[in-house]
Amino acid sequence: MSEFSVVEQTKKLITKETLKGDFKRLGIEEGMTLIVHSSLSAFGWVCGGAVTVVQALMEAVTESGTIVMPTQTTYNSEPSYWQHPPVPEEWWERIREHMPAYEPAITPTRGMGVIVETFRTFPGVIRSAHPMYSFAAWGRHKEEIIDNHSIDYGFGEQSPLARIYDLDGHVLLLGVGYDSNTSMHLAEFRSSKAKTFQQGAAMMENGKRVWKTFIDIETDADRFPQIGAAFENVYHVAKDKVGNAECRIMKQRELVDFTLERLERNG
Repeated sequence: MSEFSVVEQTKKLITKETLKGDFKRLGIEEGMTLIVHSSLSAFGWVCGGAVTVVQALMEAVTESGTIVMPTQTTYNSEPSYWQHPPVPEEWWERIREHMPAYEPAITPTRGMGVIVETFRTFPGVIRSAHPMYSFAAWGRHKEEIIDNHSIDYGFGEQSPLARIYDLDGHVLLLGVGYDSNTSMHLAEFRSSKAKTFQQGAAMMENGKRVWKTFIDIETDADRFPQIGAAFENVYHVAKDKVGNAECRIMKQRELVDFTLERLERNG
């Protein structure tokens, strides 16, 4: 969509102050722990773009709270599994040899959106060490959430998702649906029906670039929208507009537990 079209569809000017008012009406409070998923284009025309959204979020929760965003780098992965697009088999070993190592300070995200890319560069934001499934965090609990992110089972018990669960945090969906709701992968990991496989990625180890193999589970976000719709029939999910974006906020622990129960029942 062109910027002209975005301006046309934005009925009122969206600023940091209007966003903070919208966040408050949605239910965001000082001191909250939030894992945030977002689409800037859903907001309409924002004065200052992604920087304004990040600043509004930070001012809404304050440093007494914590903001977390997934900063995934899924292109840094085992090339034999690639499908969109696949690459020739004769390339696989050379990709393993030449893929740049994941480095938290410089490695860009993939498919996470401009708000995430902006957030990860803000002063005070730290990023976890997982070469595929990293998270970035700012605020009171950032070290507790980000530190000790296990390379095995990147969405499992030694991941930022589990630490947010322990802190009874909230999920904030800003203009995106449940298919973007990363917390539901924690339920997949906890399911007795989870299937494991060997993954790989380039990373730094003892100051040297290495191709590291590790264990992960098969994930399937395609089923999350249906589970999310069922979740909203049982639990309270606050919904409101932030700018032009349809937004939701919910308790992460309730969502993970409900998703796990559905996976155990239905697979």
